[in-house]
Amino acid sequence: MRWSKNGHLVFDMLKSLIRRFIPESVISVYHYLLARVAAVVYGNPSQQLIVIGVTGTNGKSSTVQFIGRLLESLGERIGWTTTIGFKIAQSEWTNDQKMTMLGRFQTQRFLRKMVTAGCRYAIVETSSQGITQSRHVGIAYDVGVFTNLTPEHIEAHGGFEAYKEAKGKLFATLARLPVKVLDGKEIKKVTVVNARDAFAEYFLSFGAGESWRFGWRQKREAEEVWEAGEVWATDVVFSAQGTTFQIEGIAFTFKPMGRFNFENVLAAIATSCALGFSLEQMRDSVASLSGVPGRLERIHEGQPFEVIVDYAPEPAALAATYEAISLLPYTRLIHVLGSTGGGRDVSRRAVLGEMAAKKSDIMIVTNEDPYDDDPMEIINQIADAAVACGKKDHENLFRIVDRMEAIQKAMRVAESGDLILITGKGCEPVMAVAHGKKIPWDDRQAVRQILQTYETAIRTQTS
Repeated sequence: MRWSKNGHLVFDMLKSLIRRFIPESVISVYHYLLARVAAVVYGNPSQQLIVIGVTGTNGKSSTVQFIGRLLESLGERIGWTTTIGFKIAQSEWTNDQKMTMLGRFQTQRFLRKMVTAGCRYAIVETSSQGITQSRHVGIAYDVGVFTNLTPEHIEAHGGFEAYKEAKGKLFATLARLPVKVLDGKEIKKVTVVNARDAFAEYFLSFGAGESWRFGWRQKREAEEVWEAGEVWATDVVFSAQGTTFQIEGIAFTFKPMGRFNFENVLAAIATSCALGFSLEQMRDSVASLSGVPGRLERIHEGQPFEVIVDYAPEPAALAATYEAISLLPYTRLIHVLGSTGGGRDVSRRAVLGEMAAKKSDIMIVTNEDPYDDDPMEIINQIADAAVACGKKDHENLFRIVDRMEAIQKAMRVAESGDLILITGKGCEPVMAVAHGKKIPWDDRQAVRQILQTYETAIRTQTS
């Protein structure tokens, strides 16, 4: 079914009217029943797959892809659904829906296609908002993976505790689901949790089958005894070329740089161990892993400065990005950033402005995904916070609504040895604007277009 622009507008209006006049409890029951119907319509495909659900605040998409790539290199046929994109066996394509978890019927259709394509594993990025809307219902999860928990989407959930509990429902669901049998073998229920996170014990408390913990320390103390179900990395060395570490005396190398990438691959290693694969089997596979699109992605077109595109939409993710790029040599940091609209985490805007003011030499604040909000209002909330931290308009702080112009500005002021960091969208292929409209946009394509078209001109223009 193809919708016209007017059709989308009418649909959005109907949704708004429904939410205004129908109690939330009734809407929740509707969502739950819809999810059950969707699973039945598509023949409960998740019963024929080993389903891995990945949840947490940051790192979900990367963890899904690292798990998938590892399993694939170990000879398994897999599929995934993430914020970044979709995969069914050999086919991969970009997620342009601006949704981490798709609608119930879309998700079940994906799972059915995975079964048809001969996939054994389905890896589903499972968001708190998706769980709140029962999009996880009807999916027979076998493994639940928790990455981390930081304040995010708090306004949407009505507080941090509600946000945490929404994440926890994945593991509560996992604990209740019956063990499935595939090819005559019982598929055990497994929980895989980041042991370094402050909320690790909460996510381990649901009793969802076998529990696995993962984490890292710089060195192993002589008296420490690590038990089965624990994956601890030691002798960790971070560099611009990647990360080296050891697990149980086995040396690993991992090319994507940054602590957050390393912690995401640890989650993937622990998940693979929980599924019965050995560390020896994984060593070469981990070494062959490449970075995830739009996550610390470096763009090279012969320019004398560095350009990195990263997602990092919220403070904890941005802090991890700053930590990662500190491994690189650069003269000045030029940061292009914005923040999302649509009523999403308004309080984060000032925090992002303060962080960027302290870390960057030049800030360019621009449009990101305004939805129905005034883009300039969002920009001003970020930039005003930067001014309060000492940044000066038209000197080291610029407010530019048009994102293409903002990136062009960054290129014009950049000098040899500088680093341009562009955050907020990563590899997203669309920008969400007013009236439910999505317009084509990709930070990486914009960067390449500017560099290829204006390579000589930009470096000779004055700001």
